[in-house]
Amino acid sequence: MSVKWPNGARCAVMLTFDFDAETLWTSRDPANVNRPGILSQGAYGAKVGVPKICELLYEEDVKASFYVPGWTAENHTDKVELILKGGHEVGHHSYSHRWSDANADAEIEEMEKGLEALKRTVGVVPKGYRSPAGEVSPLLFELLKKHNFLYDTSLMDSVNPYRHIMPDGSKGVIELPWHWSLDDAPYMLFSVKSPRTICSNSHVGEIFKAEFREIYQWGGLYDLVMHPQITGRPSRLALLREMIQYIKTFPGVWFATGQEIAEAWSAAHENQ
Repeated sequence: MSVKWPNGARCAVMLTFDFDAETLWTSRDPANVNRPGILSQGAYGAKVGVPKICELLYEEDVKASFYVPGWTAENHTDKVELILKGGHEVGHHSYSHRWSDANADAEIEEMEKGLEALKRTVGVVPKGYRSPAGEVSPLLFELLKKHNFLYDTSLMDSVNPYRHIMPDGSKGVIELPWHWSLDDAPYMLFSVKSPRTICSNSHVGEIFKAEFREIYQWGGLYDLVMHPQITGRPSRLALLREMIQYIKTFPGVWFATGQEIAEAWSAAHENQ
């Protein structure tokens, strides 16, 4: 079923960036703290990726959502300020990019420490959340409700937004679904410990465009997931520009932040 988007739009497009910086490596192996070569992959995202992405988004006149770990906000505050200056949304992405596990105390700490860091460093009280690597536990949705989040974008079970219903029957957050096929990491993120083929822009663009065309026909949500340390590379920035310009050739497309999409979906489908 197609969604009722604002102003009769056919499809909503959500450009998102997970600004992990060094946390992508330190969270998986604490020993990486003392490996400058490995950490430089994440540092690139802050030093080069975020400024170049913000410049491109300004030139294309579109807004995006950036999901930022608390550690990143503490250690790259100026880059998060740059994101906000561009009118983009800053959402919550844990504190240290630690994956969800059975340790409830650790998960609560990741949530609350991340919230505190975003508020203290850049004055943001986020409305949206994205889990590291799409890993979630049932506790997450309790925490999101407790801390008054509007939406989550961590699950892959639809192409349309929907409302979570809590075990007690009450309303939870709105879900804005994503999928690995629309994430730059599987195609472009190389690691010596888990090597992947580095795909060409033409290969990735073909997948991104095919998914867009069909989601457009369905009238759904196109949630493109990117990372500054990946899409911030020179040729990958060219792919992002190509994607934005390609999408703009379709009539009735609405580029919006996660918060705007969640609010619009609720207004159209819940407040009848």
